Amino acid sequence: MNKTLLSLALLAAFGTAQAEEVKFVTNAAYPPFEFVDENNEMQGFDLDLARALCDVAELECSFHNQAFDSLIPSLKFRRYHAAIAAMDVTPERAEQVDFSDIYYENSAVFVAPTGKFDSIDELNDQTVGVQNGTSHQKYVQDKLESEGLKSRPYQSVQDALLDMTNGRLNAVFADTAVVGEWLGKNDGYAVLGERITDNDYFGTGFGIAVTKGNQELLDKLNQGLSELKANGSYDRLYQKYFPQ
Repeated sequence: MNKTLLSLALLAAFGTAQAEEVKFVTNAAYPPFEFVDENNEMQGFDLDLARALCDVAELECSFHNQAFDSLIPSLKFRRYHAAIAAMDVTPERAEQVDFSDIYYENSAVFVAPTGKFDSIDELNDQTVGVQNGTSHQKYVQDKLESEGLKSRPYQSVQDALLDMTNGRLNAVFADTAVVGEWLGKNDGYAVLGERITDNDYFGTGFGIAVTKGNQELLDKLNQGLSELKANGSYDRLYQKYFPQ
């Protein structure tokens, strides 16, 4: 074998030994699922889960931050391989991207100043904040705006919650775990009414979105999820962010 062929062979061998790179995208403004910490690092349940998946699947992964309503378009334009961002698996989204197995069962709630309202019905003619591009926004628009409730879109749930604390909103509608995490740090507010589950809007839970047709990556992620659940890693991670 001459030197050129030997060099090519070594390069090929080196290339196959390297972990496959997967570009994940998220919206790091949705604690406890994803957020930016004091060191400007992205953290949260979703990020820790994705990193664990990359480890067990032997994937080299990078993580990127974008607005929530741009996540699926970014996958469709193949700027990224996967999105993990507390994303509800819905029929509408499943037409545009493929989803992993469910990794978190979710619900949604309204949060409002304590004692201001006695029921969700009293939100009619009131303004409620929702994150733009989410299932929560669509639910409010389809189910409640006809009753007189007004929705106001925000780039992030945290922006909506801040406006509520400043008196510019009457309530916010968001994921139960996100509201619960926020209530733990903010007095004077409470969940209004019962938790809302609706498979047409919130699907059966959260899934990792991947570019349509990328079955190889989907299989690796699903296999990784199964392994993390089997070896107890998923349960330990869940308890870290959602202690019972």
